[in-house]
Amino acid sequence: MDDAKVYDVHTTASTPDYDIGTVVVDADDEAEVFATGANGVNFRTVGWLKAAIFMLKMTFAAGVLSIPGALYSLGAVAGAIFILFWGVLNTYMAYIQGQFKLKHPSVHTVADAAHIAALDLSNMSKRTAFIIRELTDALYIITWIICAGVSTLGLSIALNAVSKHATCSVGFGFVAYFVIASVASVRKIQHLGWVTWVGFGSMVTAILIVVIAVTIPNRPAAAPKTGDFELGFSAMPPAGVTFASAWGASLAIFASSANTSGFVPVISEMRDPRLFFRSMYTCMLWITTSYLALAITVYAYCGKWVASPALGSAGPTIKIIAYAIAIPGLIAGAMICVHVAAKSLFVRALRGTHHLTENTKTHWAVWLTCTYGTGLAGWILSEAIPFFGSLVSLIGALGFGPLGICLPAVLWFSLHKDLDKTTWTGKALWLAHIACFLLGLLVTIGGTYANVVNIMQQFKEGLVGLPFQCADNSGTVASN
Repeated sequence: MDDAKVYDVHTTASTPDYDIGTVVVDADDEAEVFATGANGVNFRTVGWLKAAIFMLKMTFAAGVLSIPGALYSLGAVAGAIFILFWGVLNTYMAYIQGQFKLKHPSVHTVADAAHIAALDLSNMSKRTAFIIRELTDALYIITWIICAGVSTLGLSIALNAVSKHATCSVGFGFVAYFVIASVASVRKIQHLGWVTWVGFGSMVTAILIVVIAVTIPNRPAAAPKTGDFELGFSAMPPAGVTFASAWGASLAIFASSANTSGFVPVISEMRDPRLFFRSMYTCMLWITTSYLALAITVYAYCGKWVASPALGSAGPTIKIIAYAIAIPGLIAGAMICVHVAAKSLFVRALRGTHHLTENTKTHWAVWLTCTYGTGLAGWILSEAIPFFGSLVSLIGALGFGPLGICLPAVLWFSLHKDLDKTTWTGKALWLAHIACFLLGLLVTIGGTYANVVNIMQQFKEGLVGLPFQCADNSGTVASN
């Protein structure tokens, strides 16, 4: 069944228009999360291109800055393979989630999808399915708060770099939190379009400046200024690399394009949800190819002397310029993380009431509490775990592993529960999605282990500062 038919079947009702609270709901969109009514705020105004840019900025954010450093632990060949592999897999996982959303328009987040799939695939009671939904929702919100923490940390690093550590890093972090939460408080994705366009452009420009800058000098900026030095560029992983560090590096690459669970709420605000796939393919094709080109180039010229985040790889002057240009992009990326988490809490709190889509005092009080509250949680997390690369890997392991791989695999089984497994094609598809689910478990369990080991090792070797420390956080350089 094609996507258009699925959507039409499940969003057309034969009953007349009716009321939910004081919002007049059209029969054609009664199943949608945000009902389009004359008395309420119309959230469903996003076109496919604006949705694509929103998802691009959601993905092409702080995570991309960790990929060149991750390549040092993997080598150029394995690093390139992982970039392509994770990019293709994450694209397919986004496709499954889009299919499920079109079949079930009432879905707002993957937690709603998990609830439907739990009832659909088993004889679970409604109570058990409800518990699964609650656990998924908690994991979803925590994951996006961690994402907000990474982005807040990236912005505080930028402020430190541009100002040459003019004040305490904790203070910069709080400033970053306030700015991010304020921008994230714009309610509709449609109205965030200019922010995402500016942010995306600034981030791409900043990274291109660094990529060009690292190709000009004879040696990396962080390498010894005189005498012989080892670049550290290799097709294979360097000697002494442990499983934990290599797997952690792989997860940093995975996490940089695994935020597909955040694509689902975007569909709820699109004028024509069927165009989601056009937006998603545009986003993921650009993400995968740009990651491959940018990361390999920076790693080839910097080797083990690459900085994490990568904007510091071309020396102090270029670092200041690049971070100054990247500030709008870092704000936009962090804003999206806060917005996604806050919108989930907001819908959860007001769903089924007229406050969800009306400009009431309750509507605004709940919305602002959600945005500034999730932003605050992200800032506290960024101060408590003050190392960039490991925080990116942590998102991949604890959050996007189960949400971005395991759950979409389960959703596929729900979409194809009548699959004929007696044919070779049916068996192959069934086994392939079982393998995807197991891979998600490996990412979650193995990734958590790798992160714990790496974090403990970094603290033991004194490679990171203490939590809530005022010291400059903008000068970390990857080394062997």
